[in-house]
Amino acid sequence: MDFELKILGSASAIPVLGRHPTAQVLTAGAAHYLIDCGEGTQWQMLALGVRPHHVRVIFISHLHGDHYFGLFGLLGTMHLQGRTQPLTIVGPPGLDEVLVTQTRVSHMHLSFAMTFVPIDTEVHAVVYEDECMTVATLPMRHRIPCAGYLFTEQPRRANLLKEKLPEGLTPAQLGRLAQGEDLPETATHPAVRHADVAGPAPAPRRYAFCSDTLYIPELAELVRGVDVLYHEATFLEELRERAAQTFHSTARQAASLGRDAAVGRLLIGHFSSRYKSMVPLLEEAQAVFPTAELALEGMVVQL
Repeated sequence: MDFELKILGSASAIPVLGRHPTAQVLTAGAAHYLIDCGEGTQWQMLALGVRPHHVRVIFISHLHGDHYFGLFGLLGTMHLQGRTQPLTIVGPPGLDEVLVTQTRVSHMHLSFAMTFVPIDTEVHAVVYEDECMTVATLPMRHRIPCAGYLFTEQPRRANLLKEKLPEGLTPAQLGRLAQGEDLPETATHPAVRHADVAGPAPAPRRYAFCSDTLYIPELAELVRGVDVLYHEATFLEELRERAAQTFHSTARQAASLGRDAAVGRLLIGHFSSRYKSMVPLLEEAQAVFPTAELALEGMVVQL
C-alpha cells in the first residue's frame, strides 16, 4: 500500500507571495487524510493533483486562521462537485460551531453527511481509526487549545517467500495465502501453513505531525522512532524569547526533539514571514539533526 505525504503549505500566519499556510495530505492506498486546511488549500490540492473526493478525514490542529480558514471553501467545492461519500472532521471543540454557522447563514445544504469528532487537546489518545490508519492526538502547548496527530498504519501482512512456496499453486490459492490464510490438504497438494511460507510482517509506518507549540522535550517519548516527524520551526534560535512569547518553536528546538526521539526523518515548517530565505532555518536544524529537511510546498515524502 502506498503511504506518502504531500506538503501543500508550510508558511505561518502572515501571507507571503508564493507561500501558503499549513496544509498537508497523507495518503494511504486510495484514502487521503488532510491535515490542517489554511487559506488556499484547495488551490494547492488542484495544483498537486489531490482530488477532494478522495479525502476521507480532515484533521484540524487548532483554531488559528492559518490552520483552518480554507476549510469551508473546500467543503463548498466538495458539495458543488456532488460529493456523496461521508466526511469526518476531527478537531478542537468550537470548530463544529463555526461550520454550523457558516452553513446556516450561507444556506448551503451539503450533499454529503459530515461527522465532527471533538478532541481533548491535553491528552494523548486515539481519536480515529479505519482499516488503513489509527490516529492519536499529541498534546501541544500553544496560545489556544492545540493538538498534533500521530498516524500509525494498521498492521501489514507478511510477504510470501517465493522460495518456500510449493510448486503448482493456483492464483486463487496464492491469493488466500497472501491474505494470511492456511491452505487445507487436497488431493494434489499437502496442507500449506501461511506461517511456513511467509517472512516477518513489515513494521507499521508512522508519521507524527506537531503543529504550533512551545518546545516540549517530553514529547519525544510519544513520537519515538517514527518514520517521519514534522515539527514547526517558526523562528531561528536568536529569536528564542520571541518564540516562547508566541508559543512557538525554533529550528534548533525542532531538531533537538527529532534527535532525542530518534526519528527516521525530520521535516520543519511553519516558517515566519520575516524569513525571505529558509536556508538559515535549515542550517540551524541540521547543526543538531544533520538530515533535517525543509517542508517545502510540493514536496512528496514516501514513507
